[in-house]
Amino acid sequence: MSGRVLYETFLIASGASKVLKGSAELIYQKTFPSWYQDSKLWEEAKQKANEARSKAEKSVGIPPLDSEEVETDIFEIARQKANSVRSTAKVENSFGEEHRPKPPSKTKGPSNKRAFHTTSLNLNENQDIKTKKEKILQELAQPEFQMDQSSVPSTRLSRLFHYGSLAAGVGVGMAKETFKSYSSGKSPELKSLIMSPENIERIAKKFSKMRGAALKVGQMLSFQDSSVLPQDIQVILQRVQNSAHYMPQSQLHKVMTAELGSDWRTKYFTSFTDVPIAAASIGQVHAAVTKDLDPVVVKIQYPGVVDSIDSDLNNLLLLMTASRLLPAGLFLDKTIANARMELKWECDYIREAQSLDRFRELLHDDPVFEVPEVLHELSSEHILTMQHMKGTEIVKGKWDQETNNWIATNIMRLCLTEIFRFRFMQTDPNWANFLYNPETKKIDLLDFGASREFGEEFVTNYANCLRASVRKDRDRVEKYSLKLGYLTGMEKDSMKQAHIDSVLVLGEPFSPTDNAGSSYDFSSQDVTDRVRKNIGTMLEERLTPPPEETYSLHRKLSGAYLLCSKLQATVPCEQIFEEVVGLEYEE
Repeated sequence: MSGRVLYETFLIASGASKVLKGSAELIYQKTFPSWYQDSKLWEEAKQKANEARSKAEKSVGIPPLDSEEVETDIFEIARQKANSVRSTAKVENSFGEEHRPKPPSKTKGPSNKRAFHTTSLNLNENQDIKTKKEKILQELAQPEFQMDQSSVPSTRLSRLFHYGSLAAGVGVGMAKETFKSYSSGKSPELKSLIMSPENIERIAKKFSKMRGAALKVGQMLSFQDSSVLPQDIQVILQRVQNSAHYMPQSQLHKVMTAELGSDWRTKYFTSFTDVPIAAASIGQVHAAVTKDLDPVVVKIQYPGVVDSIDSDLNNLLLLMTASRLLPAGLFLDKTIANARMELKWECDYIREAQSLDRFRELLHDDPVFEVPEVLHELSSEHILTMQHMKGTEIVKGKWDQETNNWIATNIMRLCLTEIFRFRFMQTDPNWANFLYNPETKKIDLLDFGASREFGEEFVTNYANCLRASVRKDRDRVEKYSLKLGYLTGMEKDSMKQAHIDSVLVLGEPFSPTDNAGSSYDFSSQDVTDRVRKNIGTMLEERLTPPPEETYSLHRKLSGAYLLCSKLQATVPCEQIFEEVVGLEYEE
């Protein structure tokens, strides 16, 4: 073995050991010291250990260690095979060659061919590794929304062990991939070891099961363009976006009892579906009918989510930083800080109810949009009951192109109106938050937990920067970018020009110069491709993170752009911009 291969093996083994060591330290530092000081936590750990042991002993698929069914007696197999051979020989002697019986089927008993192994066999486990890997890859490619049932890990200890087990599992997966690569004569890369199919599956499943901060950050990053995030991360985020777990009925009843009383089902509802119609990062949604026979949806927050935000995000930041899979120019610490703030907002259902009421008032006279009414008497900090909207998710309906154009046009109008007129925006870009009702010819709006205010000074400078982009004024784009904090003035010229070029490209759908009064065709747009050319430079040479307000704002605007492209819509963006924002600068 060459020195280079030995050196690479050492580096990879060292990386895997660091992941395992980090997970061990994470568990030790945050768990063991507190055990000696917190008897309650110690008792909780012992109880969980006893429950796990009892569950293993009673499990049908996992017999006790002293069970005789775990292994098959190889000597008994040998005797069966020998007897089978003798029987065959006797038949041949009695009836001749033409009457020879057919050999026994491979699936019905031992073969006549003598072949023995020196290891014991478990006849119940016949799983092919190649088939397993192909199954994993097929599941990763499935876009359909799937829900599984599992209890939400709601205590500090249980969530900590989930993160520790994830780190340890990824480390073990790296070691296995290292062995496979060198066994086949290949020299593996660290990134490919971390993002193996098994590890991708492991990370996606863990995020979906934990919910809360882990799942929310994954969903927030999933609306980044693929030019910003590595393809392997995109696969994980695709899975996170399209999968979710929901609470078992016992945990659901416990939460509802704590909020509305033990008789909540009979006191407040004529009917209530135990299986949710949707499950997300913070909570799940159930269909119900009130005593007044009004159809409603009940949004129920997962237990322990709000109390675990800080620790979850700290652990997630540690894992993501150690993996070094995300570029430094993303300023992951700032992204996490923004997620921390938004998560706490979204966990406050009283705040969301107030945002719903405010949007109902703001859009009261709008002929296109409908906002559900809140039932405050059936709502609390962790439960939100509201009118059941009857529309269909806009990307799931099979509308004609004229309807797609109408939907895209009005959602683009709403985005600009929210930021520049209301200075109050629902910033969650999830397309499932927009429903089209063909009977009323209106768009129903959902999920206002991420609604936020924008300051007057920020909105003025942002509008001026966008106006400069639309008018192709490079000097003013730079001027307002400095005011907003995108640039410090100390950047290299290559970074400055890359930023200005990107801003100008993003303004093209609204520009009179580019459109000359015509609608913008999102089905043939190449904005993403041209911005992609500058991403590398900006991630490498950026000196400061973008303004805090733009994390959620750009996520929403990006979602609107992608939605228009998804619908292959033609949108009069130039006209909408002139009506809502205007081309004249404001000082």
